[in-house]
Amino acid sequence: MDPTTDNAGPTGDQGSARASLEALRAEIAKAVVGQDPAVTGLVVALLCRGHVLLEGVPGVAKTLLVRALASALELDTKRVQFTPDLMPSDITGSLVYDTRSAEFSFQPGPVFTNLLLADEINRTPPKTQSSLLEAMEERQVTVDGTARALPDPFLVAATQNPVEYEGTYPLPEAQLDRFLLKLTIPLPSRQDEIDVLTRHADGFNPRDLKAAGVRPVAGPADLEAARAAVAKTTVSPEITAYVVDICRATRESPSLTLGVSPRGATALLSTARAWAWLTGRDYVTPDDVKALALPTLRHRVQLRPEAEMEGVTTDSVINAILAHVPVPR
Repeated sequence: MDPTTDNAGPTGDQGSARASLEALRAEIAKAVVGQDPAVTGLVVALLCRGHVLLEGVPGVAKTLLVRALASALELDTKRVQFTPDLMPSDITGSLVYDTRSAEFSFQPGPVFTNLLLADEINRTPPKTQSSLLEAMEERQVTVDGTARALPDPFLVAATQNPVEYEGTYPLPEAQLDRFLLKLTIPLPSRQDEIDVLTRHADGFNPRDLKAAGVRPVAGPADLEAARAAVAKTTVSPEITAYVVDICRATRESPSLTLGVSPRGATALLSTARAWAWLTGRDYVTPDDVKALALPTLRHRVQLRPEAEMEGVTTDSVINAILAHVPVPR
């Protein structure tokens, strides 16, 4: 996405919605150096009503990225630090007895927000991890038999550390499949790291985004208008077949024990449409599919142990499949 001028603002019109969402990158750059692919991925997830798994070592601004996105989009955000003793009710909320009315009332948990940052989600047991499943899939929370709708938009951005697995509970495949995208947050380049240190030396406070100049450049109305425009983006039968061929090839790969499910194929089609619209087109091309294949599919496949021992990665397998599946003309 390309930054636009500073006069972009929340309007809700389909034409200006794209300009407003494009302005996000420039706005978030006031707080986060680099990480443009992650910003774009989060915007794609919002357009597709999906959720994001952020993977990166500690200290690469995953939390700051989500907070800056919420500020630039004028959305509410909450953060939950996942720990081994965290209970499901700590996320969803619970019934609390009110001594004045002698009745139980529902106390909403942090999941009742627009952007939920689930920090180190793999550090909490499966029972607590699963408490997010209904929220992610159904956009609601059921407590004591009563379903309570979550705000719209609603996005879960869950983080996990790729290098420290002691005391963690790996996410099961069924839950991984609920995440629309898995975005890897790399270490910054040398110049980006110099810029980070320079900002901090000049007094940058990551806890005060207003002082950094981050302001709303889009809002829920822009997101709604953008979603309506994405839904009208044309997908030819050839592109649909191309997506299916890619996903079917993962099921036949000798390096994988688990391929992409039909849900994954649907996800790839959705993210490709959102990316096509963000880049200014009302139709999807094979390049759009290729651009979103890695973040959409890498967490939906499982390597064979022998392939993993040989240094094969899910990204390399998917790239090889993209190189061999015939591209429609």
